[in-house]
Amino acid sequence: MTYQDTYAAGRHTGTYPRTGGRPSPPPPAVPRRGAGGRRTLAVLFWAGLVAAVLPWWLDTPAGSFATTADVLTAAGRITGLVAGYLLLVQVLMMSRLGALERWVGGERTSRLHRDLGATLLVAVLAHAALIVVAYADVEGNSVPGQVGVLLRDYEDMVSAFAAAGILVTVGFTGVRAIRTLLPYELWYHLHLTAYAALLLGFAHQFSNGAQLFPPGPVRTGWIAAYLLVLAALVWGRLVAPLRFNLRHRLRVADVVAETPDTISIYLTGRRLNQADLLGGQYLRWRFLTRGCWWQSHPFSLSAAGNGRWLRLTVKVVGSHTADLRDLDPGTLVWAEGPSGTFTAAHRTRERALLIAGGSGIAPLRAMLEELPPGAALIYRARTPADVLLHHELDWLAQARQTSIWYVIGRRDDPGPRQVMSPDGLRHLVPDLLRRDVYLCGPPGLVEESVRALRRAGVPRRQIHLATFEL
Repeated sequence: MTYQDTYAAGRHTGTYPRTGGRPSPPPPAVPRRGAGGRRTLAVLFWAGLVAAVLPWWLDTPAGSFATTADVLTAAGRITGLVAGYLLLVQVLMMSRLGALERWVGGERTSRLHRDLGATLLVAVLAHAALIVVAYADVEGNSVPGQVGVLLRDYEDMVSAFAAAGILVTVGFTGVRAIRTLLPYELWYHLHLTAYAALLLGFAHQFSNGAQLFPPGPVRTGWIAAYLLVLAALVWGRLVAPLRFNLRHRLRVADVVAETPDTISIYLTGRRLNQADLLGGQYLRWRFLTRGCWWQSHPFSLSAAGNGRWLRLTVKVVGSHTADLRDLDPGTLVWAEGPSGTFTAAHRTRERALLIAGGSGIAPLRAMLEELPPGAALIYRARTPADVLLHHELDWLAQARQTSIWYVIGRRDDPGPRQVMSPDGLRHLVPDLLRRDVYLCGPPGLVEESVRALRRAGVPRRQIHLATFEL
C-alpha cells in the first residue's frame, strides 16, 4: 500500500495469492429487486388499518357525541383498535418470516419496526388515558380512583395494564441514547417481551372492546389475525431455524486473529453448497459452549458462500466477543437466518460504490465477490494497522476490476475530510449518481457519509445501510 500523508487517494490493484486452490470469484448475483412486493405489503398494511377501524365507524351512529365523555370514549376506542392492529404488525415484523425478508428486507423492516414502535407507544398511552378519563367522568370518580375500579371490576384489565407497561418499557429502552447504555443481550431480551404484551393484551380486547365483544365477523376476523401472526412467529422463530440447523450442522473449524482486536471464525457443516446465503447478509450466531451458549449476536458473513466453509469476522468489543477468541474446533453452532437485503442481489444499478469503516468491511468484502466488475470501495480506517483483510481486498481488486481507496486518518484530518466530502466523492467516483451505494461502519461515519451522498445528489433509494437490530 502507498499512503499519501494521512490518507491514500490512489487505486490499488494488487493480487491475492492464489496458491492452495484459491477459488475464482463466483458470478455476479442475479438481482432480486422487490419493489413490487414492498408496494403490495404497503397496500395490505393500509387496508388492514382501515379494516381495523371500520367497525367502529359502522357501529357509531351520527349524533352520538353529545358529551365530552362520549368524544373521549370514541377517541379511546379508535386508538385502542389502532394500537391492537399496530401491535400485530410489530410482532409480525419480529417474526423473521422468510417472505418478509425477501419482499421488504431486514434493514427496511428494522426501520419500519422502529418507526411504528413509536406510533404504537403513543396509541397505547392515548388509549389508556382517554378511556380512564372518559369513564371517570361518566362514573364521577377521580382518575386514580377510576384506575382502581378498572383493575378491580373489569375483566382482564390487570393483564391489559401489564401489557401497556411492557410496551412502555420496550419503547423507552428503544431510545438510542438509552439503548447504547444497555448490554446488547439485555436490550434484546427486553425487546422480546413484546410477545408477552401481545398475549396479555389479547383477552381484554374481546372481553371489554365494544367492537370485538359481540360474536360476529369482526370478532372472528381479529381472532384469525392473531392466529396468523402467531403462526408466522412460530415458523420464523422456531421451525425455520430448526430446519436450517438440522440440515447444515454447523461447527467451528478455526479461529484466526486478523488484528489484535479482530478475529475471523471459520465454520464447516453439511450441504453448505445448498445454503441460500448471499454476501452482505447476516445470521444470529449462538456458539454452544460454556459462557457463550446463552447469547446470540448478529454477525455478517465476511466471505461469499463457496460450498466448503463460512466465515464471519468479528471485532472484539466486549466479554462475549472476547470469549469467541477461545472457541475450540468442533464447537457446535446454532444459527438463525440468513437475514437482510444488504446484498449485491438487491442492487438497483449495475455498478456500486461501497463505503466501509473499520470492521464494517466484513459484509462489503463478501459482497465484492458477487457484484459485477467495476465496483468501487472506499475503506476508512484510523491507521494502516486497522485495515482488515487487505490482501483479500487487493486480490479482489484485480479479480473484479474493483477500484479501492484506503482512506487513512482521523475524522478531522484534512485528507479524509476532503475525500469524504460531496466534491471528494464525485472526484473519486465520477459516475456516483448512477451507482448503488452500500455503507457499513461506525454510526458517525455512516451518518456523515449519507449526508455527503445526499448533498452530492445521490437518490435515497440508491443508498443501502447495514442494520442488525431485530
